[in-house]
Amino acid sequence: MDHSTHHAATGHGHATWATAAKATLHCLTGCAVGEILGMVIGTALLWGNVPTMILAIALAFVFGYSFTLFAVMRAGLSLRAAVKVALAADTVSIAVMELVDNAIIALTPGAMEAQLSDGLFWSALLGGFAVAFLITTPVNKWMIGRGKGHAVAHAHH
Repeated sequence: MDHSTHHAATGHGHATWATAAKATLHCLTGCAVGEILGMVIGTALLWGNVPTMILAIALAFVFGYSFTLFAVMRAGLSLRAAVKVALAADTVSIAVMELVDNAIIALTPGAMEAQLSDGLFWSALLGGFAVAFLITTPVNKWMIGRGKGHAVAHAHH
């Protein structure tokens, strides 16, 4: 079966699990960097849970978008076009990831009170990202298969 016949048979674009996982990993890396940075800053400044989480989520979006932005700009898009692509590709991805990750941290007993030096803080955060990755990957696969989300970004890679 040649390449074109295979895609016609599956009825999808390049929505392989590998593509979806790679797209999700890009987003996850940005989210994790932003979120950990937000937690570190908020904790260092002795902020409460709410402002720390707001900062962490805001930074997760900033870093999540910027990872895609740089990848797309390397492919030769203008900043304006790249911003549009990053917003289209990552908004759902980051939102799902942050929702799941923060819900897990919020639901893990003691995780909200845990300090950066506590193993519980990191296990709740990393466990949250692991679950978020498992939930976000099929979402991305579905979106890529319909030419949305990361498919927009991958068209420019």
